[in-house]
This record gives sequence, C-alpha cells and structure tokens, in this order.
Amino acid sequence: MLPKHKIARINELANKAKQSKLTEDEAKEQTKLRAEYLQSFRSSMLNTLKGVTVVDPLGNDVTPEKLKRYKDKNDLH
Repeated sequence: MLPKHKIARINELANKAKQSKLTEDEAKEQTKLRAEYLQSFRSSMLNTLKGVTVVDPLGNDVTPEKLKRYKDKNDLH
C-alpha cells in the first residue's frame, strides 16, 4: 500500500489540475506517483487473487485455469 502522504499528494495534484494547469515538474511528479499507485494496487490485487478459489453452487472448484497455474507456479510451500 502506498503511504498516506503520497496518496494525499496525488489527490492534491489532481485537484490542482482541475482548477489550473500543472507545472511541468508537477505533471512529472503526478505521473510518477500514479505509476507507483498502480504498481502497488496491482501487487495487492495479485496477492488477493492468490488466495481465491471459485466454487460453483454444487461445490465444484471452477477456478480459472490461468489462476490455478499462476498459484501453482508461485506456490512457496
């Protein structure tokens, strides 16, 4: 997860961009912070998906094969 001060800065820059034009340095900072945020989000989502098993109403494991392969490939046990 991204630190709170970085998320606050992302929001600050977004609000400023709505009201006026960002400077070149601010635009670069915004791009960098957004990339960090997306990387953090994707990493968190992958960690969440590693623990997911999809089960149909009959109790059959219907987890997508791609996710099963990913879990098997990255299993640390």
